Amino acid sequence: MTGTNASDTASPSNTAEMDTSVSTRLFEAACELFPGGVNSPVRAFRSVEGNPVFIDSGKGSKLTDADGNTYIDFCCSWGPLLHGHAHPAVLEAVTRTMAKGTSFGAPTALENQLAELIISNNKYVDKLRFVSSGTEAVMSAIRLARGYTGRDKIVKFEGCYHGHADSLLVKAGSGLVTLGTSSSAGVPAGCVAETLVLPLASREALEDVFRKYPDEIACVIIEPVPANNGLLLQEPSYLQFLREITEQHGTLLLFDEVISGFRLGFEGAAGHYNIRPDLVTYGKVIGGGFPVGAFGGSNKMMGCMAPEGPVYQAGTLSGNPVAMAAGIAQLTLCLDKGIYENLAAKTSNLCNRMQQHADQMGYPVKIFRIGSIFWLALTRSEAIRSASEIDPETMKTFGHMHRRLLEKGVYLGPSGYEVCFVSTVHTDDDLARAGQIFCDVMDETWGIQPAKSH
Repeated sequence: MTGTNASDTASPSNTAEMDTSVSTRLFEAACELFPGGVNSPVRAFRSVEGNPVFIDSGKGSKLTDADGNTYIDFCCSWGPLLHGHAHPAVLEAVTRTMAKGTSFGAPTALENQLAELIISNNKYVDKLRFVSSGTEAVMSAIRLARGYTGRDKIVKFEGCYHGHADSLLVKAGSGLVTLGTSSSAGVPAGCVAETLVLPLASREALEDVFRKYPDEIACVIIEPVPANNGLLLQEPSYLQFLREITEQHGTLLLFDEVISGFRLGFEGAAGHYNIRPDLVTYGKVIGGGFPVGAFGGSNKMMGCMAPEGPVYQAGTLSGNPVAMAAGIAQLTLCLDKGIYENLAAKTSNLCNRMQQHADQMGYPVKIFRIGSIFWLALTRSEAIRSASEIDPETMKTFGHMHRRLLEKGVYLGPSGYEVCFVSTVHTDDDLARAGQIFCDVMDETWGIQPAKSH
């Protein structure tokens, strides 16, 4: 087999067929139990070759599937595993907490501890509210924006994904575009009537919409690092423009940092670009692998939330003690000196090796990167700022590359629109080996047999 067996420490072979018979049987059974055999659509591998592999375990930078194949993981549970799988500090905190009970629906000291950890190290947030997912965080933050401003309309951008709330499933990012659609059935027209969708990176479009609705827009919501439909890195001046034009019109600027929060730095993209949003949403990284999200802002704005104010939001599992314990352990590690600089350096080294090989061989590949996030784009463009600039015809080629990477022992998210993540526990050996595999698969893809060594 070409994925590495769990007991094999050598580099994976490039010749034999990878055995995924157990995963195949599990997927066949799952198709009788779940729509499409999965509980989240992109997991179905519809846009790449083969059936999904079923994961049995994860440790550090590696995943092991149900057939015993191991992979260097660059999906990292879609980003939150900044310190890899089953980190000892997270496991110890969670185990200790679970022994005392798993859910109370009542306040615990752990909520205070995690909130204090975040707020004391993040100048963009005065108060938080914990929820159970990124979708819930964004949905609640938009309700707060509407309640605070007394306005109904919101502005979002094509290709930015903000969860699966009805009013946001319009031209919404990788999950939908992977399935070949830009919105979801079952969403009433009335739910999206107040959602104004604009192209990314267009100042003119935003100026036009504010001329048309000068006093009606509650908030402009954006992923400051759009990473759900490729990695559509924006010019810092454009993000600053968003800050300025929203202030001019009394509109709130909402940064969706479910992916970028605590991954680019402890203050996320807001800190990276030195731009203060009015509201910010977090998720994923906070939980260290457990379901959690949060939204926050100024004391005045968060004072509008019930029970202090009129904007209602609730959740039985909000502030769940197990997720809070995992978050405390995970984010405490993030405060170690130099952690983000080291992560960025590791990611840069990997991406540079891949890019240099692609450039030397003349392949249509561009590796876009920010911090520890990177995206393998099949293009010759030096910059892709909007979803419309991504050529959908390249996705078939990516699907073939994804399968070959998998067979050689590298696991990516199963869509060419998805980004990749590097963790603190990816070793130099992991990255050197993965870089070699990426280069070999590029060679194979464009018809050149990989050399014995590079």
